[in-house]
Order: sequence, then structure tokens, then C-alpha cells
Amino acid sequence: MEADMLDIENRAQLPLTSAGAGCGCCSSESSSAPVTSGAVEFTVEGLTCGHCVQRVEKAVAAIEGVEAATVELVPGGRSRLIIGGRATRAAVRGAVTSAGYTLSND
Repeated sequence: MEADMLDIENRAQLPLTSAGAGCGCCSSESSSAPVTSGAVEFTVEGLTCGHCVQRVEKAVAAIEGVEAATVELVPGGRSRLIIGGRATRAAVRGAVTSAGYTLSND
């Protein structure tokens, strides 16, 4: 019986969602589109937690032409911001700054 509970082949694959949408198993929203292969990466400084990530993702996603914005958090370090779609560096810098963080110059 214990072997049946650990049967990996019969486990359901659940979609992943962004940090602001809730978890994949109970979210009522459909998952956001994945970042395309033509994504652009930026480095953001000053993020320390999931709330910081949500603020930056929301601010950048509001830029016209941005299809997706995802942050890979490195608490207290340089986090990666990955953007799918089109946005100028100036627009991204403005959105990140308005959220209270710093876009690195590298």
C-alpha cells in the first residue's frame, strides 16, 4: 500500500503560477504565459523578500509591450529580472525605481 502512495507515474502535473497569482493547485486564474526565448534580462538590487518581487513584477508588467515579468530573487544580492515582450531600458528603469529598487548598470 505504501508503494501505491509513492507512485510517481500517477502524480498529476500542476501548472506553476507567478508569485502574485497563488499556487498552481488552487489558483482560479489561468497561469501566465511563459517568458519567451527572446526574453531580456536585467539585474535588480535591493530586493529582500517575496513582497519585493511582487512589487517589481507588477510595476514592470504594467509597461506597455511587456508580456511577462519574472524576478529570480537573491535576497540582499543582485536579483534577475526577466522580461518577455518589448520595453525600453529607460521604461524598465523607471518602473523598477518607482517600485523602490535599483536597476544595475551592468
